[in-house]
Amino acid sequence: MRFFDIHPVNLVKALSMALELSINGMSRHHWQTAMICKKIADQISMNATEQRTLVFAALLHDIGAASSWDERQKIQQTDTFEKRSLGAHAEAGYLLLKDSPQLGYLAQSIRYHHDYWCGGNKSGLKGSQIPLVSRIIHLADRVQILIHHNQSIFAQREKILESIDRSSGIVFDPLLVKAAHEIMQAESFWLDLVNASYYENFFKTLDVYGSVRYSSDDAIQIANIFAKIIDKISKFTAHHSRSVTKTAVFLAKLEGFSEDDVKSMEIAGLLHDLGKLAVPNAILEKPGKLTAEEVVIVRQHTYYTYRILEQIDHFEVIAQWAAYHHETLDGQGYPFRIGGKDLSLGSRILAVADIFVALTETRPYRESLPKQKVQDIMTNMVKQNKIDGNVLKTLFDHYDDAVLLVDTRLAVKENERFA
Repeated sequence: MRFFDIHPVNLVKALSMALELSINGMSRHHWQTAMICKKIADQISMNATEQRTLVFAALLHDIGAASSWDERQKIQQTDTFEKRSLGAHAEAGYLLLKDSPQLGYLAQSIRYHHDYWCGGNKSGLKGSQIPLVSRIIHLADRVQILIHHNQSIFAQREKILESIDRSSGIVFDPLLVKAAHEIMQAESFWLDLVNASYYENFFKTLDVYGSVRYSSDDAIQIANIFAKIIDKISKFTAHHSRSVTKTAVFLAKLEGFSEDDVKSMEIAGLLHDLGKLAVPNAILEKPGKLTAEEVVIVRQHTYYTYRILEQIDHFEVIAQWAAYHHETLDGQGYPFRIGGKDLSLGSRILAVADIFVALTETRPYRESLPKQKVQDIMTNMVKQNKIDGNVLKTLFDHYDDAVLLVDTRLAVKENERFA
């Protein structure tokens, strides 16, 4: 079995980067929240093990809202913080992570990160019963939300401090508010938060956590968490990532890939649409033709898939297989315009699998297509030098088996639970 020696900070940073995606690029909400958490942790002399949990949980704290564009916008609005309506995404994040052997230790901290210090929470917890890590994330999260990036940071400092003071003993732990006051007196605290070039320095300070050996199976389990998030974006693609993965794995085996490479293909398939977290749900579910601007927005998803996965140690090949699924042999695909011999067999397989699944799935603008129509469309793509003819032949030589891997009725039915 293949193993990856991965620095946990690089893994969590990459996953956090997926949560930061917005229509205009990176929001850095999770990163800034984690930076504030780390400074508070240092101030109260939190031990290294707890700090590691704190920073990693902060980097993923809104994972439960990742599938919903509207929810992500709502929880980053100042007035929303004045309500007790934020617990749903915290609970969703807990449910996503709680059974993960690799990330499950973060689940409880994320679950309670919007609990009020004074009580009245659905959890039944209050005061010091709320995990310390959750209390710190809650406070840091609020501070970050209160920052307006189109204004001078020092013009906002007093207002932010006054805001958290008003909530001390009600929403936030008074001792943590006191610690926050102490660290916020330094100009460097604020300048670090708004200095985009400082983030890499921050992540370098976390390298002390060392590296962890993850097996391919570990990576697949983590990838499955994010595939679940990706597929919940749209009711029409509730099982898209898994259908593409099954098809790509099926083709990889037929093409003679080793067992290790087949597992790498599984990881790439599960994560190939990770960048779609940057695309609003309304565009992905639009029943009519997309505008030129909307097409550009959709096309950015493969770029972000690559930039996220390249952060993870030893994922170079997986990143390419996952992100190049809209590149074409003639070099006219996107986003890197890579073609010909520069497109590996793994990338070609994933491209064919993605197109095949897309054509045989139910989409908002059409029903799934019959075999002859699928064959006509994909054969024409071979003639236009878009996709690999040998891979397509392998697919159609085993079409009846391949089509069983894409069950559109199951996908739509399963998604009714997410609506």
